[in-house]
Amino acid sequence: MVGDRAPSFTLVDKDLSPVGLDHFVRQRKVLNIFPSLDTDVCAASIRKFNELAGGLDNTVVLCISSDLPFAQSRFCGAEGLDNVVTMSTFRNPEFNETYGVLINTGPLAGLATRAVVVLDSDDRVLHSELVDEITEEPNYDAALAVLK
Repeated sequence: MVGDRAPSFTLVDKDLSPVGLDHFVRQRKVLNIFPSLDTDVCAASIRKFNELAGGLDNTVVLCISSDLPFAQSRFCGAEGLDNVVTMSTFRNPEFNETYGVLINTGPLAGLATRAVVVLDSDDRVLHSELVDEITEEPNYDAALAVLK
């Protein structure tokens, strides 16, 4: 909910190390949450946020999915994406439930649906979007508007 403090979490970074919000103290954060980078829409959102992240002061973009860190690193390396930080939920699937993004039924059950959560430097929610249709990209303009 906008204005609330975001729940803390521990996920896994590209080096298989635990990482959470506390690793980005005093920075604004954009949580780009999606099912898997192996889908066209998810890949497009990572590319777009990577492009936008370069122009954001004191802001880190965290791309969060269930993909293994190896796959996340391979994708970002092949695409030349170095303005985003990838994080995996593979050891901490409770993240999806805590953030209200867990897909409960169907072929993608257990993965996260597409969402964007923007936090201020004190981890208070400035913007939250749960994308209505998983095959659509998030509203980038709305997410960035709260950071201006």
